[in-house]
This record gives sequence, structure tokens and C-alpha cells, in this order.
Amino acid sequence: MSNIKEIQRRRTFAIISHPDAGKTTLTEKLLLFGGAIQVAGAVKSNKIKKTATSDWMEIERQRGISVATSVMGFEYKDIKINILDTPGHQDFQEDTFRTLTAADSVVVVIDVAKGVEPQTEKLVKVCRMRSIPIIVFINKMDRPGKDAFELLDEIEQKLHLKVTPLSWPINMGPAFKGVYNIFSKSLTLFSPGKQVIEEGIQIDDLSDINVDEYLGEDADKLREDVELVEGVYPEFKVDTYLNGKLSPVFFGSALNNFGVKELLDNFIQIAPSPVGRESNVRLVKPEEEQFSGFVFKIHANMDPNHRDRIAFVRIVSGTFRRNTNYLHLRLNRKLKFASPTAFMAQKKSIVDEMFPGDIVGLHDTGNFKIGDTITEGEIMSYKGIPSFSPELFKYVENDSPLKAKQLAKGIDQLMDEGVAQLFIGKHTGRKIIGTVGALQFEVIQYRLEHEYGAKCRFEHITLYKTTWFKSTNKAQLKDFRARKANQIAIDKEGREVFLADSQFALQMAQQKYTDIEFYFTSEF
Repeated sequence: MSNIKEIQRRRTFAIISHPDAGKTTLTEKLLLFGGAIQVAGAVKSNKIKKTATSDWMEIERQRGISVATSVMGFEYKDIKINILDTPGHQDFQEDTFRTLTAADSVVVVIDVAKGVEPQTEKLVKVCRMRSIPIIVFINKMDRPGKDAFELLDEIEQKLHLKVTPLSWPINMGPAFKGVYNIFSKSLTLFSPGKQVIEEGIQIDDLSDINVDEYLGEDADKLREDVELVEGVYPEFKVDTYLNGKLSPVFFGSALNNFGVKELLDNFIQIAPSPVGRESNVRLVKPEEEQFSGFVFKIHANMDPNHRDRIAFVRIVSGTFRRNTNYLHLRLNRKLKFASPTAFMAQKKSIVDEMFPGDIVGLHDTGNFKIGDTITEGEIMSYKGIPSFSPELFKYVENDSPLKAKQLAKGIDQLMDEGVAQLFIGKHTGRKIIGTVGALQFEVIQYRLEHEYGAKCRFEHITLYKTTWFKSTNKAQLKDFRARKANQIAIDKEGREVFLADSQFALQMAQQKYTDIEFYFTSEF
């Protein structure tokens, strides 16, 4: 099969972490190695004026955080690497959960000083549920932090990962001297403030006298540490890692470009090439001839000048070709794409063909929803990507009467991205936006004004939960709809939603209407 070579040389992975662990900085340095950018940007820095490539939205530049997943592809040593840089902030975790469905492996970034943080625990739990192979990168080794062994214990206890270090640090903070790469048996020395990419010095045996010359009094400590590592932690086996049962650990400083090359060199050797995905009828393998893929993200206004919407499609099998008719399963319609794009953050280039593992961007006029499947003709759907019941709710009102059309269009398009949900009161007609985090409201307000020229204000509403519901008992449904008329809304798909104003109200509804099923995710 002609595309096997292309499949084998692809690596598609997501980078996840708690905010400020250095995830986006690491992404920038990886892009630098691939020659995809010439100067790496900083997420927050007064000295470096260039902002991060993956943080391309205006609000990301202002706040110094990632609020949307960015997709970037580049070539390194004849390997095609696709990076999905995800938001770390918990208010945007739903975007990250969906992105993980498109990744074949994950790199988890941990701050050496802060250790394992709550958001990292949540994200790793999702990875474990999916048995996604995980590599751990312990960042900011040039700053004072926790002892390396203590950190590994914390990772094992809090993240429930079985780890094995493939590199080992020589001191940390001001005394940081570098890392010894256990996997490739090489020593890389750290020069503070120096951005030169150092090549590792081959050290096959740590008893080598050269180690003393390079490290002085720290040589014996490194020997003791590595001996302890090899005695305590399991031997690294690629198959165990690929099955999600063992996570290799690397140490470095992304800001100083240190340890990143070691991570990348080891990553392309051990990380999985594209793997298959379960559909509603069978497991689809990447090497199959027929094209298939699924939409895991939609982004409005990637280019504000053109008001374009892009659907991000993960290619699962076959070869995607430009100007070819493909079947949109949900619409049961054939669609042809004249300008499919490959991504480098917001920069796009038109491509003629793409392979399993690649992320292709399709210009969308409103045909796609998150979770949609497209195939070469086979009738199947990839398992849906659910929307979760929001945690926070506000009424959204027009603050500029002359811009009602722009506001309606903006809300419509932003809700399609799946980061927030819109509910319209069945009786009142009032629009309610539900999110999983408070910062989402600020982002929505900002983007409506700056991308659509529409101003909105939010008003308080007391809501505990929204639940989708259905039943085969028509009498109960009729009674429920009549009694709860003011608490029923319609979501964007036209489905009924119960707006429970308290936990008690929800429990009472569940107890009284025993034949009605209430759902907290939209996938039912």
C-alpha cells in the first residue's frame, strides 16, 4: 500500500500541562528545531517582543495564556511531526479533552518547583482512560525546585503513572550543570543564558574519567543517582510505553532550549506512528486504502479579514486528496474541498494530499459540527465527542442595538467551536450561555467585540445544571413539559434541555419522573 511509508514517518501528539508550566514555550522550541520558525517567542517576557507562534489569538497575546488548541506541523530528520498545543487553563479544558481524541501520544510538562498540579491530574486521567502513551518533561531545571526523586514519587502517586527516567539532571537551579541521557548514553552540559544547541558528549560508561573532567565534584553524585535509578525504576521497553503502561521522563529547561533536542530525538524514535480509531461499526486502521476522518475542532475567524471558519479534521485512514468528493455522514451529502490547508498556528498552506495522522483544515460555511465523520463512501461514524453539561451560566444581551445581526452571527459561530453552549428559553426566548469556566465569558465578550464588531453584556441567572432528557413515556414527558415550561430551553441542535435551578430541583424531577432519563453529556 502506497501510504505505509508516509504513515510510519508521522508522529501526532498533544502537549498538556497546568498553566505556566512552560508548555507553549516548549512547543516554540520544538518548532525551532524543525526549522518551522526562525526565532522562538515567549509567552510572557518583557525582553522578547515576539509572542508565541501557537498563541496567535489577540486575547492570548494580551493575557499570556493559551485559550484555544493550536495545530502545527513540521519536518525533523525526515519525520513529519504534528503538534497539538492545548490550553492549560481549566476554563478551557473541554477543548483539550476533545483534542486528545486526535492525538496518538502526549507530552506532559511539569514545573520542577510546583510539581504535579490539579489540572495536570485531570488531563492525565483522560489520557489513562484512553491508554494514550505519555512522555513526561520536567521543565525549568535552571530554577530551584523539588528533588528529582521526590518529583518522580509525586508523579507516580498523583498521576498514577509508572515512570522510568531516560535522562537525569546534574543539580538544579543556579548549580544546574546539565543532563545525562540514560537512553542514548550521552552527557549534555548546560551554559546559563546560552541559546546554542549543544550536542551531547557520548559517555558509554559513567566510570569514564572524562565524566570527572566535565563535572568535577558532581561526577560521583551523578554515578550514584544513575545507579539508583537503574536499580529502582523498571527498564524502559518501547512496547510497554506504547501500551500506556510506562512513561519515560526527561529533564530540561525549555526557555533555555536545554533538553529539548534530547526529548525530540528520543520522541521520534519511541513515539507511536498513527494508530487506528474505533467507529460505530469497526476498528479503522490507518493503512486502509479508503479515506476517513473526523472533526475534533472548529475555529471561527482564524483570518479576521476573511471571516473564515475552519474545521480541523484528523485523518484516520487512506489519503485525503484535494478536489475529491467525500461523504459527510451526518448530512448524507457529498462535499468537495478546493483549498484544504495544513497548519503552522494561524499560517496556512494549501495542500494536495495528506495522510493518516495529519490534521487537515477544511474551509467551512456551516456544514460541520464537532464529532462529524467524513469518508470516501463507507457508512460509519467515529465515536462522538460529547459536550459536557456546563458549570456556569449567564444571560447574554445585546449592548449595541444597531449590531443585532453581528451579535447573532458571532454567537452562532463561536458556539460552533464547542467551547461554550447556547440555550434559548422555550417560552422566554432569552439566550443563555453556559461554560465550564468563568474566563470563557471574558473571551466570548472580547471576541464578539473585536472579531464581529458586536457588544454584549452578561446578566446573572441562578442555575445549577442543564440536563438533556428523553423518554418513551409520552404522558410523563407531556406532564414534565407542562409543569416545567419556564425551565425548558432548546440547545443549538434543537434538543430540549431542562434548566435545573438547584440540586434539589433536579433530584425532585428525577424522583417524580422515573421514566424520563436525564443526561449530563450530549452524547446519548
